[in-house]
Amino acid sequence: MRSGRGAIALLAVLAMLVAGCVRGGGQALAPSNPSAPAEGHVQGPDSALVRTSAGTLRGAVVSDHRLFAGIPYAAAPVGPLRFAAPVPAPGWTGERDATRPGPRCIQDPDSDPERGANTAEDCLNLNVWTPPVSGEKRPVMVWIHGGAFAGGSSGIYDAGRLAARGDIVVVTINYRLGTLGFLAHPALGVDGNVGNYGLADQQAALRWVRDNIADFGGDPEKVTVAGESAGGMSVCDHLVSPGSAGLFHAAILMSAPCQAQADLAAATGRSLEYAASAGCRDPATAAICLRALPVDGLRKPVWYFNIGSDELTGPVTGSAVIPQAPLVAFGAGRAEGVPILIGTTRDEFTLFVALRYLRLGQRYVAADYPRLLAETFGADAAAVEAHYPIARYGGVAQAYSAAVTDGAFSCVSDRIAGELSRAAPVYAYEFNDRAAPAPEVMRTLPFPVGASHSLELRYLFDVGGAPPLSPAQQQLSDQMISYWSAFVRTGDPAVEGQPGWPEFDGAGTPARMSLQADGSRVDNDFAHVHQCPFWAGLKEK
Repeated sequence: MRSGRGAIALLAVLAMLVAGCVRGGGQALAPSNPSAPAEGHVQGPDSALVRTSAGTLRGAVVSDHRLFAGIPYAAAPVGPLRFAAPVPAPGWTGERDATRPGPRCIQDPDSDPERGANTAEDCLNLNVWTPPVSGEKRPVMVWIHGGAFAGGSSGIYDAGRLAARGDIVVVTINYRLGTLGFLAHPALGVDGNVGNYGLADQQAALRWVRDNIADFGGDPEKVTVAGESAGGMSVCDHLVSPGSAGLFHAAILMSAPCQAQADLAAATGRSLEYAASAGCRDPATAAICLRALPVDGLRKPVWYFNIGSDELTGPVTGSAVIPQAPLVAFGAGRAEGVPILIGTTRDEFTLFVALRYLRLGQRYVAADYPRLLAETFGADAAAVEAHYPIARYGGVAQAYSAAVTDGAFSCVSDRIAGELSRAAPVYAYEFNDRAAPAPEVMRTLPFPVGASHSLELRYLFDVGGAPPLSPAQQQLSDQMISYWSAFVRTGDPAVEGQPGWPEFDGAGTPARMSLQADGSRVDNDFAHVHQCPFWAGLKEK
């Protein structure tokens, strides 16, 4: 399957609508203690103050949770540290204000509704949400945001309710995006040791959690890495990256098209073209040239992977950081053997079609359908068109959305679940509230968005400006928080008084939890509904 900028890069737009190591080019960040997590510092009676090895933080305290925001976990990646692996952040004296998120990382200007506001290269910061202070160590969830690796930020996700109701510590992180995060120019390293700076940032954040989270009441030996969309793809990479080994104990993959990553050869070619267009054509001086460019000359992402006419940047496989593509590694049994929670939404791709309609003015008619399928599925387009006829779905937008939902999201997730279930417990789900609140502008469309990509995030996080949930949807939100936090605590989403959630049996009848506002239930029909045997047949051709 191929990809391009219009649909996937617009994920950052919806996020804002809803919200209102292995070395790179420089020296790897060495763990401060590779053998064991830190025990933590003695804390005083003021719950708004936390003492860390770097200095003292003053956060915000409300009745049911605490927030410590904008904490630097690595030094500013500027000057010689641009296009290099992260290094430790300097400490500070006195109290550091930690009551508001830090700057966002540099964003794709074409899909940033804030038009670059509050962005900076010095953006490697994170936020820590905790329940009220107690003598108990709480398990930890580290959240990696989505946004096509070109947009988004940690500040979108208010995890106060998740931390309080789930009784867990939640860490939300920023990481370098776009060109600054993933340019794979050979002048920036050797032997495939290029690109993936954004993924190295995530590894540095995980090391920071290991070494510091005890100061916030977290348990560094119970860390779950979690993410949605590009964040979920990142989790796939951490499951196979040598530099991530041992930094987490469970993983959550939400709506993660983990096949949509470029290999080193493709990324190198695109990176050379990008550097030349930016005025850094000479390989002998390209590294110096790229590090000396004004940051405004690097805001446009380098694009690697195509789905139809839409592009995606991001991690580079076949590299030092990700030696093997995640799906290949999963199939060969080469993945971190930790409990997995994995799932998708019922109508993933309607979001992308909706954003094309709203922002690009694209109105699809029947004559467009063969072209759309050819751009997306290449030589398999005719087979896909026969299997997803317009008449069955009520329109081109619906038929196209169904095909890409199944082929790029649902059945990929089903395959990953089956392969990972051979080594560790896997729990699979589908978010199936097809009346999930969408931003007002998306309710003007001539087709329903249903349970679209990213709409489930409203049920786990508080996002400013999002439409309210109905009473039944609020109950589903409470249930999802209970399930997710139970998984973070134990590696099993079992919750007393809630429907039982069986393990995914890749060798038998694979059951998953269908999350619905009218009552969640176990579903054994997912592969049939999403026509996964058809997609498996295409893959084997």
